[in-house]
Amino acid sequence: MTDAPLRAELLLDREVPDELRRELVAAFAGLGAPPARVRHTVDHRGAADVPWIVLASLPLQAFLTGLGAEAVKDAYDAFKGVVRRTARPAASDPATPSEGHEARAEGAVRPIVLQDASTGLDIVLEPDLPAEAYERLTALDLTEFAVGPLHYDRDRGRWRSLLDEATG
Repeated sequence: MTDAPLRAELLLDREVPDELRRELVAAFAGLGAPPARVRHTVDHRGAADVPWIVLASLPLQAFLTGLGAEAVKDAYDAFKGVVRRTARPAASDPATPSEGHEARAEGAVRPIVLQDASTGLDIVLEPDLPAEAYERLTALDLTEFAVGPLHYDRDRGRWRSLLDEATG
């Protein structure tokens, strides 16, 4: 095992304002995974093409294991707050969308997606996840999943992949 620092790569939708971009970078840095690169989606994509607002690619198992450490408790709380603010739909803008951009469905929630840099496994973080979802996230063993994406099932109180369950 190496002591090399975790590095995240962030891909942000063009709708993410600079202030929120700075908060995201600070949140990942505070959790020990400073973004090595932060990019925005290409402008020619339609609004429906990108179902998430932020895609963070990093070594997920190491990142999740580190989230459970007491030393990063405050940083983890800050991260959860950024997830809630980022994924929450912006107030409706009476202005028409700029040329080449489709209008986003009002009230549409677009989550933050954490993606494992080596396997491509996705974990979807909706803005209204309960505290228990974050607690279970820190103890998640990603080797139990092959396909993903992982979503938190509130009724069952666990993270699950419907595609993994369907295939086997």
